[in-house]
Amino acid sequence: MSFQKIFKETIKSELGTELNIVNPMAIPTVSKVVINVGAGEAVVSKNVTEKIAGDIALLTGQKPIITKARVAVSAFKIRRGQPIGVKVTLRGARMYDFLEKLFKIVLPRIRDFRGIPVKSFDGAGNLNIGLPDQTLFPEIDYDKIDKIRGLEITIVTSTKNKDHAKQLLQKMGLVFQE
Repeated sequence: MSFQKIFKETIKSELGTELNIVNPMAIPTVSKVVINVGAGEAVVSKNVTEKIAGDIALLTGQKPIITKARVAVSAFKIRRGQPIGVKVTLRGARMYDFLEKLFKIVLPRIRDFRGIPVKSFDGAGNLNIGLPDQTLFPEIDYDKIDKIRGLEITIVTSTKNKDHAKQLLQKMGLVFQE
């Protein structure tokens, strides 16, 4: 049974009763997941963003977009319009598959993992997670990567309440620090 189906059939109803929400449309859900990798070394090497895009496509099953610099920063030798990162936005079934893999496989692989800090929530009920390297994902072959790069994952929820978002993600299997 898929993670999306489990969420819709069991987790959503349990969360609604815990939060005393009668309207099923008002129950918090995950809207989207955004995965972002910044590539500062793209200033020097041209094909870095393509390598990162290949890795991100393996992780997510979706083709990422290459982000470009909006402004020129002379201190970092960045010109306007220059490729400096890779980003992908997941929704629907791919999003739930990625979250299941993240919560059940990737995060437990982090050495000395004690949970996600609660301060990782922003004011709008969204969670930001920074991972130290892409080799935590089982799809990435360690021998084929050129450099270990970190990635940022933003989990966007439909609620503006930080506590409701925390309860939602705990029900889905995410572990938080106490």
